[in-house]
Amino acid sequence: MTVAHTYPAQLRRTAPAAATALAVGWALSGALISEAGPANAQGAPAPYQNMAPIAQYRFASQSDEIALARSAAPPSISNDADVLTLGDRGYETTVRGKNGFACIVERSWAKDFDDAEFWNTKVRAPICFNPVSARSVLPTYLMQTRWLLAGASKAQLAERTKAAIAAGRIAPPEIGAMCYMMSKDGYLGDAGGHWHPHLMFFLPHDAHGPAYWGANLPGVPVMGGDAGLDPASVYFVIVSKWSDGTPSTMGM
Repeated sequence: MTVAHTYPAQLRRTAPAAATALAVGWALSGALISEAGPANAQGAPAPYQNMAPIAQYRFASQSDEIALARSAAPPSISNDADVLTLGDRGYETTVRGKNGFACIVERSWAKDFDDAEFWNTKVRAPICFNPVSARSVLPTYLMQTRWLLAGASKAQLAERTKAAIAAGRIAPPEIGAMCYMMSKDGYLGDAGGHWHPHLMFFLPHDAHGPAYWGANLPGVPVMGGDAGLDPASVYFVIVSKWSDGTPSTMGM
């Protein structure tokens, strides 16, 4: 999970999947909305109990990963953004941009620690951070990725994250932090592949709560709230088009 990309619980009940993370963290870092599918009739164990070999989380082609990362936001933003791709030890800046945005493809560990798809090798969540969130949200997910690739278990990742929050090394997002998740080619979870194209806004925990946004009400394209472990509130605003300009036909 990324402390800034984890989707609040009420969103996981209403949507198939997403970046993600608070990924970062906030991994919203989610960052991913998902629900586990039912066990099969034979009572087989859940399919994603352990981390798979890192090669299964990698792209066959770095150019394919760059293209998918850029698809998170309209080309007017993503064409001038930094692009980070997953290497053997963590994410590396593969393309240097000039507008301060950073586009990446998050993997399944941007989900909540207790998510059944935390190790799902198929998850590919394109997300493009604005300069403020690239500075104050994205680093948590990048740090957690380095820990995992260095051999940390999920339990160790959770403990290190809690310790980093307690020590202030993971801080609330800066005001103005947001990101784009508008790719129609991402895979956010087995329950539905991708969700609505949307924007995500990261805030320090807000005493007003979702009511201040009018969030989570019938007919309102805003969802969100506090993001569990991490020191953030995350709000999702659904938009009508994918990053390539084509309309989204998904209903509310």
